[in-house]
Amino acid sequence: MRRPSPVDLMLITTILIWSFNITVTRYVLTHGFKPLAYGSIRYGLAALLAAGVALVLERSLRISGRVELMLILLASLFLLANQFSFVYALKLGTATTVALILGTTPIFAAIISSAIGLERLSGRFWVATAIGFCGVALVALGSGGNLSSDLGGDLLAIILAISWAAYSVTVAPLMRTYSPYRVSAVVLLVMSVPFLAASSPQIAGQDYSSLTWLVWLCLLFAIVGPLFLTNLLWFSAIRRIGPSRATLFANFQPFVAAVFAYLILSESLHWVQVIGGVTILLGIVLERRWRRSATLTAAGDSSGKRLDERPEPAALVGVDPAERHLDEVGRLAADDSRGREEAPLGEGEAHVDVDLPGTKTG
Repeated sequence: MRRPSPVDLMLITTILIWSFNITVTRYVLTHGFKPLAYGSIRYGLAALLAAGVALVLERSLRISGRVELMLILLASLFLLANQFSFVYALKLGTATTVALILGTTPIFAAIISSAIGLERLSGRFWVATAIGFCGVALVALGSGGNLSSDLGGDLLAIILAISWAAYSVTVAPLMRTYSPYRVSAVVLLVMSVPFLAASSPQIAGQDYSSLTWLVWLCLLFAIVGPLFLTNLLWFSAIRRIGPSRATLFANFQPFVAAVFAYLILSESLHWVQVIGGVTILLGIVLERRWRRSATLTAAGDSSGKRLDERPEPAALVGVDPAERHLDEVGRLAADDSRGREEAPLGEGEAHVDVDLPGTKTG
């Protein structure tokens, strides 16, 4: 049996951190932290950290152009909706069901790409989508409860997946010009302003003295781990093996997150939810396989021979989703990085193959 390579270990560590973050957030929200106080403090500090890293690496956060600035604003709004959904989905629902439902993010990303004309979807895609949504229905059915608790969390988890998919599609064009580090820093800074403003009542009303050292440690992990360390690991790994292979690891994130929730939080997992989770994974696997097959066929040369698939780095925007990353963004970032290497040191119809990891959000 082949021993895991250093790149494998990077990807495994990334998926474990992303998955563990869902359990960490659920624990924090059930042990004294108000949802918006936690989310806004976390993202405010993460924005400063991301800006510092981007300034060290690139000496600038400048993004110019009216279209680019509109995309930044739109991406920030989607991310804001994503974070509202994230904290309240985990406040009302369980970490297990939220993690499993987040597995549908790639399907929503493809639907959004099709709706805005970036991609044409085949009949087989809709078959895979129907399978994935059947899985969501089973997960929700297994969670039980009422709209004020479990099912309310399930509905917010669906909004969480949709908002992350919309955010990912929105930032893709920005990667043609700017690095993921700069885009990440600017989006986080812009998004943090309304997030902190909307959260100010909870920030002011939070009883910080009642929070245990473990809760504060969880907050530190949630800032440094999912929002910073995984950027370095994921981006370094994808630079070496390409986004397609890396996202195979990410497919398992919802299930790893469910295992963490079961072991650490002692959350129950109904057998119907297990079937639902497997059904969601089946829908994602079929969707990716069919769409990638169509893409490779279209990309073949005139002799019918497939074009060489070179490993290329994917862009990782330092926010959560499960959280997650487009093959197209990866190709754009790859072109940008190759252009920088070649430069002096210093600083018809498009088909977008939207291919996110399971759930890099939160």
